[in-house]
Amino acid sequence: MELSLYHLLAILAALVFITKHLLQVLHLSKPLAIPILGHLHLLRNPVHQSLASIAAKHGHVLRLRFGSRRVLVVSSPSAAEECFTKNDIIFANRPRILSAKHFWYDSAAFVFAPFTPRWRAHRRFISLHALSPSRLSKLPSELRLLLRGLYSDNREGFQKTEIRSWFFELTVNIMMGMITGKRYSGEEKRRLRKLLEEMFLLSGATTMEDFVPLARWLGFSSMRRRIETAAKEMDEFLQGLIEERRKLGKWKENNSTTIIDIILALQEKEPEDYSDVDIKGILWSLISGGTETVAGTMEWAMALLVNHPEAMKKVKDEIGEHVGHARLVMDSDISKLRYLNNVIKETLRLFPPGPLLVPHESSEDCTVAGLHVPKGTMLLVNVYAMQRDPELWEDPLEFKPERFDAESKGDLGYKYNPFGSGRRRCPGETMAWKVMGLTLAALIQCFQWERVGEELVDLSEGMGLTMPMATHLEVMYKPCPEMLGVLSQLE
Repeated sequence: MELSLYHLLAILAALVFITKHLLQVLHLSKPLAIPILGHLHLLRNPVHQSLASIAAKHGHVLRLRFGSRRVLVVSSPSAAEECFTKNDIIFANRPRILSAKHFWYDSAAFVFAPFTPRWRAHRRFISLHALSPSRLSKLPSELRLLLRGLYSDNREGFQKTEIRSWFFELTVNIMMGMITGKRYSGEEKRRLRKLLEEMFLLSGATTMEDFVPLARWLGFSSMRRRIETAAKEMDEFLQGLIEERRKLGKWKENNSTTIIDIILALQEKEPEDYSDVDIKGILWSLISGGTETVAGTMEWAMALLVNHPEAMKKVKDEIGEHVGHARLVMDSDISKLRYLNNVIKETLRLFPPGPLLVPHESSEDCTVAGLHVPKGTMLLVNVYAMQRDPELWEDPLEFKPERFDAESKGDLGYKYNPFGSGRRRCPGETMAWKVMGLTLAALIQCFQWERVGEELVDLSEGMGLTMPMATHLEVMYKPCPEMLGVLSQLE
């Protein structure tokens, strides 16, 4: 007799119930796998928190099975170091998963592309051309527009604003200015923001089909249709950007400076390495990596600062000492603002934009922390768990920027790793630091910021790949009296 879908669901539910009961009774030292699902029954959202709880009970280096897929979960700095030094080439590839198929062109685009000479060429292009320091020439002008907008909306007493929208407008126009040479506003901006939020939400979701292939045929994969719809909209948006610049023909001019024009010129010389799919993959890597993640980290930083007004005062006093009130803070000032840099480091420690690093996959057998890791094993490095581990950090859940005064970046090793490591390390780290440092410094220099009410801002995490705030941050702000002269000149 054939099993119906309902029978199968009932059997799986019974297996999960029995497994949980056995775990409670037997106090097993290793997590128990069940048929078909393996260890998937142990996962809850957010997955990084769930894996951190499992690691706390069963060890910081775990070989698990998610459905039919072998998974190595690492929450240990020493094991992470092994993965990204001794075994870095072995783990330089990505697994084939549903979001990679649809958002990253069947794993052909940059973020999920295999480790090949072609990928290395794209990485070089992004590092040397797309994200070079000279590309940030639009940051000061966009920042002035942000400050002018806030000042125009409120010239006197405290007023409420939702800060994430301002951060997104800043980051999207910095990035799109670099890519296309134009600013985004109105419906274009709203469409792009909605698309990015949907993409990050779906990319961060646990899709049963990635681990249990049978799920697709049984109708368990409810995410597939949403992923396909978002991917189609993303592809149309990116192809439109390319065609717009292609028609203008600026890429044929030697003095053309937009990223798309530079890639189109490369496409003419090296068509095998820069197809339209390759170009769209690079563009989406830049847009997704340079907007939501940076805006989200700045939102978390502001939430932490309004919850800790003494830290906000330290940043403001530091800016007053090193910059003063006669001019806006500049990029050359940021290195002097040690406490502000500590605030950003502490924000990234507590709320890393990638709590689980983008998954890797072993291309051959290897050993990690004495454990045999077969070829084809998915590697999940839980940065969130390591950066909140009480064995590695004193008062790990507390916001203490001054902790970084005692520890230089070199001493932190792999227990602090918000941008990843090895060959797949985030290429936009330097740019992100510049945008976050200068933006936060300017906002704190020019305005006073407070919570909306007496209660602390809720720091609950929302759903999505980049760990957004569950509720977008609303804050009260007003211009600083000593900065009115500078603000008035922005108009």
